[in-house]
Amino acid sequence: MSAQAVIMPKAVRVIPAKPEYSGKSNADFRPKRVAAYCRVSTDKEEQEHSFETQKEMYTDMIMMKPNWQMAGIYADEGITGTIAKKRPDFMRMIEDCRKGKIDMVITKSVSRFSRNNLDCLQYVRELKERGIPILFEKEGINTLQVSSELLITLFSGLSQAESESISMNVKIGKRQSIKNGNVSFCYSSFLGYRKGADGKPEIVPEEAEIIKRIYAEYLAGTSLIDIAKGLMRDGILTPRGKTNWTTKGVLSILTNEKYKGDALLQKTYIVDCISKKSKKNTGELPMYYVENNHPAIIERAVFDRVQEEVSRRNSKRKVKDVGTKTELGKYSSKYALTELLFCGNCGTPYRRTTWSKNGRKKIVWRCISRLDYGTKYCKNSPSIEEGVLQNAIAAAITRKAQTEGANVQRIREHIEMYLNRKGNSDLKEKQERLVSLRQRIDELTSMDSESAQNGDFDELFESLYTEMYAIQDELENDKKTNTKLNTAVNRVDEMTTVMYGLKNHPVEYDEQIVRQLISSIKVVSAEQILILFKDGTEMTADL
Repeated sequence: MSAQAVIMPKAVRVIPAKPEYSGKSNADFRPKRVAAYCRVSTDKEEQEHSFETQKEMYTDMIMMKPNWQMAGIYADEGITGTIAKKRPDFMRMIEDCRKGKIDMVITKSVSRFSRNNLDCLQYVRELKERGIPILFEKEGINTLQVSSELLITLFSGLSQAESESISMNVKIGKRQSIKNGNVSFCYSSFLGYRKGADGKPEIVPEEAEIIKRIYAEYLAGTSLIDIAKGLMRDGILTPRGKTNWTTKGVLSILTNEKYKGDALLQKTYIVDCISKKSKKNTGELPMYYVENNHPAIIERAVFDRVQEEVSRRNSKRKVKDVGTKTELGKYSSKYALTELLFCGNCGTPYRRTTWSKNGRKKIVWRCISRLDYGTKYCKNSPSIEEGVLQNAIAAAITRKAQTEGANVQRIREHIEMYLNRKGNSDLKEKQERLVSLRQRIDELTSMDSESAQNGDFDELFESLYTEMYAIQDELENDKKTNTKLNTAVNRVDEMTTVMYGLKNHPVEYDEQIVRQLISSIKVVSAEQILILFKDGTEMTADL
């Protein structure tokens, strides 16, 4: 008979906690390395005072604790609290925590530590995992305590909401300022202007000459890359003080309306206060155009001509390599004829190419369509030797300079007569009628409700508004027409100046002169070309 196992009753024995001092090494009794973090978000005088006060307070607090050791005061002044990575001292503190240089962090409040809920929790959790507590004085929170994360989430959420509210109020204020036509200048990244004694923009003469140079070279046919290279070669710095000019930087100067004294407001906007990302305004918000806001560096007519030239170059055909198909592409400034010479048979641009025969080479200009497709689309397009073509163009310019200077002046006079007549009569009359219509509409709007119930009221209202809108459209069209005509006058003046210098001297072929005077050249036949000058006149030239 086997012995039956005896089951003993379960017993629980308590192992008492050891005293804190028991078993501890000397390292465990070293002073805590405590760091303080301070931040003020504005540059107001009282805030600056608060900033210094915070630093003094935390220095005294840490030095007075017998078991605390100063690990550093980390402070960001005048920086937003919504983006941690844009706070250099905050990120330096976090990195020192990762390197084991800090045992504890103290700060005034959750909002001083971070106004971004996600960032706040991310760094609190990271330091908690490393055994590094954060003490928030105002809220009385120690992040190593069990309930700390819930409290931090609540306070951090409130701080973020407060930041969003402040951001919205600031945004509303800025947009109202924009509506009122108040223009702000970022002088540190803007060439040609500085803040004057009265707070308004004033021209910097030496920088203005750089702007004028860029505009003049572009109108003379120089490409963006060549303008940039020239500026770097001459040691001219960019608006931000850099030595490297880019085509994008040059183009931004050429298309910035501020250089003609105007300002387009709300080109971009901030998406939200957390990311601070700037987005180009493509119609999401209204934009406001302020005319004559500040002194102009570039004349309006010159600026408008540059915009036309920008559009023209962007739409130009690309001169392709032999054996490739014709397609749209970038502007090329190497040869003026690349952009001006067209086939009279099919309308395709001509391309400069090299012919080799019996070991001899010669430069000719040929129809691109003919080169790419043979006679499939263009049946009759002659090839022209470059020297013959250039001589014919130079002779035509000389002839025009010697014989048609009076014609150019007459064109200018006709344009000016038209502008003066329109400006002195039609314009004044339309503006007076517009004022009268607006006054009448205001009168009708202020009528009492009983009077407004008259059956003819709505019909009258509609007719007044219809006439007002029609006059506004006419004035806008007149303004555009006048701009074009003023541009034409300036072109005529430029041509007159150029031709005056050429009047008594035979002209040699010059790329810049060709660009200044000629709009296009059509190859009529192997014996003749048709030249269209920028003043609108045409001239045939024999090859």
